[in-house]
Amino acid sequence: MNAATLDKMRKMKLQGMYRVFKTSLESEKPETYTPDELIAHLVDAEWDDRQNRSIDQKVKNARFRYKADLEGLYYHSDRNIDRNQIMRLAECSFIDKAECVLVTGSTGIGKSYIASALGHHACSRGYRVVYHNVPKLFSKLKMSKADGSYIKEIARIERQQLLILDDFGLQPLDAQSRTVLMELVEDRHGKSALIITSQVPVSKWYDIIGEQTIADAILDRIVHHAHRLELKGESLRKRRKADNEPNT
Repeated sequence: MNAATLDKMRKMKLQGMYRVFKTSLESEKPETYTPDELIAHLVDAEWDDRQNRSIDQKVKNARFRYKADLEGLYYHSDRNIDRNQIMRLAECSFIDKAECVLVTGSTGIGKSYIASALGHHACSRGYRVVYHNVPKLFSKLKMSKADGSYIKEIARIERQQLLILDDFGLQPLDAQSRTVLMELVEDRHGKSALIITSQVPVSKWYDIIGEQTIADAILDRIVHHAHRLELKGESLRKRRKADNEPNT
């Protein structure tokens, strides 16, 4: 009977139930459950398994640059990171309210890590997230216009509750990139959340975007009322490299 039950669980893809029931049968000292306790135990196992698989799939779909977590953030007075602000962002209300988070600072300071950590945390809360490096995304979307997949790519991004645009402003935008950025921002304005990281201070984004009318429209939608993290201090990559170098 137990073998048949396990086989049915496996065929119905009740993986959590299957694993817990099989482990219980194989245990030398199986726990004793009342009927209602056994049902609750099996249902809880299946629930947890499905939740974990859902989170794993969301993280996979997001395609993060880093495997990052909020517990791994380096808080130090010279970095200008407010722990309370990070904890408020971790509540994910900025996603529910379709707000923007702007993370700026010099290269190697940890901007991408913070954005990815917030993204991973959002996935664990059940939100749909996607990460993109801005130069690579713009190149990909330009090519998609040539092969006819542009609308499909834009629609896939639009479905995400949180879009992370990393490394914005490494070079001035050309006309096509401005149009793409305007479309991405317009699609999300008031509907879905956005995180942007950049080495360039927000005050200089106008020059990066270029054309006045489009720059005004984009910045009006993402800068006002945005959550701002302006990181300072030396590069963490340089610091880690120095720490790992042998003494001479």
